[in-house]
Amino acid sequence: MKSWFKDGVLRAVLRNAGYLGSTKLIGAVLGLGALICAGRGMTTAEFGTLMLIHTYALGAGALTKFQSWQMILRYGAPALQRGDWKLPEAAIRFGFGLDIASGTIGMTLAMIVLPFFGHWFGITQNHTLIALAYCTLIPTMSCATPTGVLRLMDRFDLIAGQQIVTPLLRAVGAVVSWAFSLGFPFFVLSWYIADIMGDMILWVLTAQELRQHKMLKALRPSLIEAPAKLPGVWNFVWLTNLNTTLDACWSPVGNLIVGGMLGPSAAGLYKISSTLLDSAVKPARMLEKGFYPEIMRLDPSSRQPWQLALRTGLLSGAIGLGVVLVILIGGQPFIGLFGPRYAAAATLMAIMSPALVISMTGFPLESLLYMAGRPKAVLIAQVISVTLYMGTLVIMAQAFGLYGAGIAYVAGTFLLTLLSLIPTILSYVRRQHIVSPTIATTKGVPSSSGN
Repeated sequence: MKSWFKDGVLRAVLRNAGYLGSTKLIGAVLGLGALICAGRGMTTAEFGTLMLIHTYALGAGALTKFQSWQMILRYGAPALQRGDWKLPEAAIRFGFGLDIASGTIGMTLAMIVLPFFGHWFGITQNHTLIALAYCTLIPTMSCATPTGVLRLMDRFDLIAGQQIVTPLLRAVGAVVSWAFSLGFPFFVLSWYIADIMGDMILWVLTAQELRQHKMLKALRPSLIEAPAKLPGVWNFVWLTNLNTTLDACWSPVGNLIVGGMLGPSAAGLYKISSTLLDSAVKPARMLEKGFYPEIMRLDPSSRQPWQLALRTGLLSGAIGLGVVLVILIGGQPFIGLFGPRYAAAATLMAIMSPALVISMTGFPLESLLYMAGRPKAVLIAQVISVTLYMGTLVIMAQAFGLYGAGIAYVAGTFLLTLLSLIPTILSYVRRQHIVSPTIATTKGVPSSSGN
């Protein structure tokens, strides 16, 4: 294993993951503190309603957003390796245009649907106006261009610093709301302000970075001119959009289903468990954010990106095993911080914990398939696994309640990983036939053409 760390690319992935992981850990602690204050400052029904409102906005944004950051890296990273700044600029302009369009559509649809179907998700008429106001966050929630730009420029340090803003503001607001018994509306306001401020700061950092590279004109959104310079880009973004839409079912939509079937209190318990597990899986998420840009700079026909994926996956899986042991030993005492009303969340979290090892070990699979130009394989895996997960979730929740939902989550995670692994192995065997999108660009549309 010592020889692994002689690989400069692996060291770069770990370095960038370290940047993100250090502040994400702080953010996770602050976020959990905010949840504890919210759990103690409201009834279980109010706490669950807050989680449902926040999840509704997240889910609506996820269902409509494009993964513009993946597109920016897929087309921009190889071009920057050649010293070509025109393709990255076109990719950023296109990504910004997609974010504006999808965010506006997502917000509009969410607001239209909510008054008629909000009760399906556990949001009662008494909270409809608050939920409608919260939906105005969707356009900024849906923007992925800033993180794509900063990852492209290798400014993980800026992303790391920004990651603390939202959980810090949320924690401060939650402490104040709890200490002064301000009640449900002020907790919602705390969540809202924290989200909007965190997003705005990310945009400011992105603009500053582009200014340093004399690329501020990249912030002129374009849905026609820019994508014309990126061959196959519309096919790529539609497929990644569908993948993201399906991926949204695992947490936001899953939480809404639990709330609709079992009530707001159960949704609150499920949210606590899924949030803690999401915090635990952060090391893999940080590795993925550092991993994707690096493999986009590598030759997909060589063995290097595939070996990098294997090593990072095994390292991440080992971390996952350690986290599961911590959850099994310390989960009950930690959940006790929320109060005795939330004790069931500890058992639920233990049931869901095997999904950590599965997802953390398999995190490189999706990135490898995008690198190999096989986003359709990701989509097929998502369609099959999400369809079966949703059906299993409904059946298991009806039969076994909250714990049944946890079992369905583990089964769905395993199936998604397995269905992603099969095409990844086939892509590796046929790697000599993989062509980078920017190589196709240089053979087709000239990458040096002006804007």
